[in-house]
Amino acid sequence: MKQLVLLMATFLIAGNSYGANLFAGQSKAEAMCSQCHGLKKPSVDSPFPRIFERDFTYLQTALQQYRDKTRKSDIMNAVTGSLSDDDIDNIAAYYDNIHPSK
Repeated sequence: MKQLVLLMATFLIAGNSYGANLFAGQSKAEAMCSQCHGLKKPSVDSPFPRIFERDFTYLQTALQQYRDKTRKSDIMNAVTGSLSDDDIDNIAAYYDNIHPSK
């Protein structure tokens, strides 16, 4: 019974229309994105864009373009070079589901 409850909770928390894993997205975002872009709030004087205010499709497309080097940025091309399609979907879904307090 306990396993069933945990399984259901996992689907409710991680469930979204993208088929992505929000927990994996959070882990990748914390490791790869948060130093420059923040998770919910950027640093006050950060020169980097706030990606938590972008939607899934924008983030997915941008990350794919950076990874494939069709969108140029020395930093972003290097950072995204090792991301799989699943990693990109997970990161985009995670940031799309953040609702920062204002």
